[in-house]
Amino acid sequence: MLKKIPLHTQIIIGLVLGLAFGLVVIFSGIPNSFTLDYIKPIGTIFINSLKMIAVPLVLASLVVGVSNLGDISKLSRIGGKTIITYLCTTVLAVTMGLLLVNIFTPGKSLPIETRENLMSLYEGDAGSRMGQASQLKNQGPLQPLVEIVPQNFFQATTDNGAMLQVVFFAILIGIALLKIPKDKANPVIAFFDGFNDVIIQIVNFIMMIAPYGVFALMASLIVEIAGDNPDSAFSLLLALLKYSLVVVGGLLFMVLAVYPALLKAFTKINYIDFFKAIRPAQLLAFSTSSSSATLPVTMKQVEEELGVSEEVSSFVLPLGATVNMDGTSLYQGVAAVFIAQALGMDLTIAQQLMIVLTATLASIGSAGVPGAGLIMLIIVLESISVPAAGIALILAPDRILDMFRTVVNVTGDATVCTVVASTEGELPDGLLRKSNPFTANESVQEEV
Repeated sequence: MLKKIPLHTQIIIGLVLGLAFGLVVIFSGIPNSFTLDYIKPIGTIFINSLKMIAVPLVLASLVVGVSNLGDISKLSRIGGKTIITYLCTTVLAVTMGLLLVNIFTPGKSLPIETRENLMSLYEGDAGSRMGQASQLKNQGPLQPLVEIVPQNFFQATTDNGAMLQVVFFAILIGIALLKIPKDKANPVIAFFDGFNDVIIQIVNFIMMIAPYGVFALMASLIVEIAGDNPDSAFSLLLALLKYSLVVVGGLLFMVLAVYPALLKAFTKINYIDFFKAIRPAQLLAFSTSSSSATLPVTMKQVEEELGVSEEVSSFVLPLGATVNMDGTSLYQGVAAVFIAQALGMDLTIAQQLMIVLTATLASIGSAGVPGAGLIMLIIVLESISVPAAGIALILAPDRILDMFRTVVNVTGDATVCTVVASTEGELPDGLLRKSNPFTANESVQEEV
């Protein structure tokens, strides 16, 4: 019976039941030890599983993504436009997220007692991280660049905090594969391609226990933070609502302001018609929370309804499913600062700039599957010395927010693809400017 329920529904049920269980424990007088001894470990296993898969996920998906560039000499122009535009929109997205979360400060709405309870949960982890942060203040201005280059790649893969080193090395591998003879590169590319599929399947396995992990994390979190004051649980829920509204507000800004501005600047396409054309892909993205699963529909819509050539779409969109995660990056920026605010940690300007850098680079290696955003958030948190276990704070609404940010990811992919096609002069003249946008270019539809 449970298998017939969609995963996202299972997760929502898990978080609701976890919330209900935690509240029952608080108000019924059931000893907290039962929850902490027998329920919380399940959530810990789920968190550890996400950490376990972070490095191989980034390594495999990045190598495959870079090697998909194909012949650099042939695709350098299109590839340059694509990557630069993707990076610019990603930086803009995470910057917008940081701006909104600093303005509305949803994490600071928690009472001082609740913050102290939260901080005590992660006291050991937070103490060690803040000690590392104080050491960073004494380093030279170029030290972060130095630390991007690993002394030992295999040692870097054993530390999620050194993820930028893994990203750097993976990019080097991808570029090197494009430079060596194809007969030697193809077996290596095939290996990483297969390895990437294996990792994504493991992610699917991990997400199978997500409903139970979310239940355990939510239940134990409510029990732990409430302590002797049940009102603390309700203050946390109010803070989570404010946090969710900040994330959704930022995502709406990207869809309703940033992407239409790009279309208006580089194409002659009306953005309302554009959204109508890609609506099937957006709906699928919302229901699956997977830009990779949505990719075939996205390619079909931009080719048949927008007139983008197969050559451009087959390059830009698969690359976008690997390196372009605007919605996920915005969410990571908001979530990282929210968790720090909830734990009573003040982030410096340097740390928030590190969020921009890390979230942008992490998005390059983020797989377009449900749950990948949480993995990348762990990387962002550890890069700014915020306890990674703090993601338990935002797991409750994460599944719903994942649906919204995946829509932004897919919309961003389609926008950049259309912009690149337009700059290459490949969009049919007058497309989507007639009364019926879906018949504006009948010749293109007949060819398809």
